[in-house]
Amino acid sequence: MSSIHKFVVVPAVPEKLAALHELAYNLWSLWNYEAASLFNRLDPDLWETTGHNPVRLLNLIGQDKLRAAAEDEGFLSHLNRITSDLKSYMQQNTWFKQRYPDRKPVIAYFSAEFGLHESLPIYSGGLGVLSGDHLKSASDLGIPLVAVGLLYREGYFHQQLNADGWQQELNPENDFFSMSITQVKNQEGQQAVITVDYPDSQVRAAVWRVQVGRVTLYLMDCNLEINSPHNRDITARLYGGDHEMRIRQEIMLGIGGLRALAAAGITPTVCHMNEGHSAFLALERCRVLMEQEKLTFAEAREMVAASNVFTTHTPVPAGNDAFHRDLIEKYFTNYCHKLGISIDELMAMGRVNPQDSNEFFGVTVLALRMAWHANGVSELHGQVSRRMWQRIWPEIPAPEIPIRHITNGVHTQSWLSEGFARLYQEFLGANWTERPADHSIWGRTDKIPDVEIWRVHERRKERLIHFARQRLAMQLARRGQSALDIQRVDEVLDSKSLIIGFARRFATYKRATLLLRNPDRLIKLLKDSNQPVQFVFAGKAHPRDDGGKRFIQEIIHFCRREDVRTRMVFLEDYDIDVARYLTQGVDVWLNTPRRPMEASGTSGMKAAINGALNLSILDGWWCEASAEDNGFAIGAGEDYNNDEYQDEVESRKLFDLLERVVVPLYYDRSLDGLPRNWIKRMKNSIRTICPVYNTNRMVQNYSEMFYLPAHDLYMKLMEGHGAGAAALAQWKKRIAQLWDQVKVTHVESPCAGTVKAGESVKVFATVELGSIPVDNVRVELYFGPLDAFGNIQDARVHEMALSTNIGSGVFQFVGAISAGACGQQGYAVRVLPNHPNIALRFEPGLVRWG
Repeated sequence: MSSIHKFVVVPAVPEKLAALHELAYNLWSLWNYEAASLFNRLDPDLWETTGHNPVRLLNLIGQDKLRAAAEDEGFLSHLNRITSDLKSYMQQNTWFKQRYPDRKPVIAYFSAEFGLHESLPIYSGGLGVLSGDHLKSASDLGIPLVAVGLLYREGYFHQQLNADGWQQELNPENDFFSMSITQVKNQEGQQAVITVDYPDSQVRAAVWRVQVGRVTLYLMDCNLEINSPHNRDITARLYGGDHEMRIRQEIMLGIGGLRALAAAGITPTVCHMNEGHSAFLALERCRVLMEQEKLTFAEAREMVAASNVFTTHTPVPAGNDAFHRDLIEKYFTNYCHKLGISIDELMAMGRVNPQDSNEFFGVTVLALRMAWHANGVSELHGQVSRRMWQRIWPEIPAPEIPIRHITNGVHTQSWLSEGFARLYQEFLGANWTERPADHSIWGRTDKIPDVEIWRVHERRKERLIHFARQRLAMQLARRGQSALDIQRVDEVLDSKSLIIGFARRFATYKRATLLLRNPDRLIKLLKDSNQPVQFVFAGKAHPRDDGGKRFIQEIIHFCRREDVRTRMVFLEDYDIDVARYLTQGVDVWLNTPRRPMEASGTSGMKAAINGALNLSILDGWWCEASAEDNGFAIGAGEDYNNDEYQDEVESRKLFDLLERVVVPLYYDRSLDGLPRNWIKRMKNSIRTICPVYNTNRMVQNYSEMFYLPAHDLYMKLMEGHGAGAAALAQWKKRIAQLWDQVKVTHVESPCAGTVKAGESVKVFATVELGSIPVDNVRVELYFGPLDAFGNIQDARVHEMALSTNIGSGVFQFVGAISAGACGQQGYAVRVLPNHPNIALRFEPGLVRWG
């Protein structure tokens, strides 16, 4: 057909039910269980069929049911109450307004995926779910934040297993007009469209919006007729295609994302890059500042870096995107002309070693160089990240590398079962949802009667079993199994027996098959007639990860054994909905990553808020959260050099823990049939984990550690149309040109090599500064105990004071060390640039030791 004329059909909702439209297009309704139950009430079967999608429900529901609801006084009362709750939520005085009434930052949060709800499938796993929970907590706290991502036509794949248990991927297309998203309109009332230059043509992207409580998420869609098929595919599939498709997507996310915000009339003062996928936004921010404020690239770069935040989630270098020079030249040659820099200069910004012409361009390296505020996602991951990226700052000891940590969390209300929500409301207080990071509130957990918490848990367990049986029946029917096989699904799982859940991305380092290393011990646990153990598995492998797919296949083959099939199952097509059933219904949440490759992990946090106990390797978040009485730790956090040996040792430890501790504790019942010691541990888990490992605490950390300092720096450097940034860039340039003149020529201490504990040790340092003014440097004492190799450990830093101007650019500084712990100690002196008005981070190449 030469042309197709388009129009959109919308549901004919009765006037009395008009508020359903507002509720359907604000995802607040989907993390508020009373609001979600309103849509379920309209048509429970259709609610399940549509994947809990309120817009699709309203599109498909029969007019007779809508008319009936409009005449149902009970439904109208429910609707009015929820509408009033949403209005109150949107208008209430938030944490941010109360704490920072005079601060007006505009924070833009960029991520390649957002896992907000199963009805909006533009996520693949933990990174996306964390991004979604970040937005929800930003909304709860009233953080002035907007978010940016891509609107994928096919989202992430749906998983099906063939008869042999091998994963197959399906990619059904999303129908944007049946999802909780709306078009962003321009001044002419048409959908806003942004343009990004690619080597072959200009690519246009339509801009959509998702309302996440108070926060708006902007999404870009390249599936426009004006684009070529190749360009329309930029937003076809999350993490699809080759390296070239990946760079095309990342250009659209970073560069196009800032243009989408501009189309919506938003100029951020702070940009948060959640992983390196959006790193190119740093270049676009520079280009915009150069154009609008007439700055040079070096000047714009200072302002951008000072106000960028970067979060890394990857604990191994190979997991970070890196592109060959040919791709960078292809996609950025013209762009570099606009920035006034060469391709070589751009390549240097993306290399750990700027002089290594063979090194690929890393987006994580670009993000680290272009963000003064950077972090890992757990304490251990922060340590790993500092070691991994130390070569960017080769003069700096690993503990001081400017990558901090903010441990991940989960949005409590999104993952909490209705039963536990009601229980918490009764015993923790009606306003507990407004203060989920308040330790005093969770301290009331002990007031919950054992019988009450166990009753709620058992009901959720029964719901999980019902869901699992339905899911298994659907899987068998799809594979053409007999009616008898499908009927036997009702024999699967028992609510009175211990259920252990394992569900996550099937990357090989997560070791889903660790249990299978000792099948005899596993079978003994499964077949025990007095204290049986049951396992529920779920998870997807990346389409190109055959190792992960083999793990799934091994588990499927084991699950199909006739003697264990009722006690070990695998649920296909893991998504947020499946995760919710599992984390709300299992007794134990199992996690077996190969330490230290789990950056954080959050699924165990979701299980904990629902009373499940964590059974995990001490990696990621569990290193911080684990205590003797709030779960179970596999091992003691040992590090290994041999993977095979590590797997064997930790498999044995896992079975020892199950056989000697976990299983006996679960089946240890009092006279009334309650596992009171188990329940005590459940309460300890809830009390210690819930107030810390939630995204409200996490987003508060981001706000106070990064967002507000970054905003303040942006405003300071922006004064006088960027005059502050220009002055800083010129100052840095001059310091860099003169830095070779800096030398620590002499260091001495009057102590004779031995001092008594508690005494003060004076240190004198003579420093040549040449033409650099003395107030433009900071001289520091770096000291601490020495290890067996003579390296300073657990270092402390004291600033040395200027004592004497010797003349001709030579100065003497003095400092003091307090001799604390006994043993061999060491110290060194270093010189750093020191701007009189701005607290700088370490600058690569601008450190002098002596």
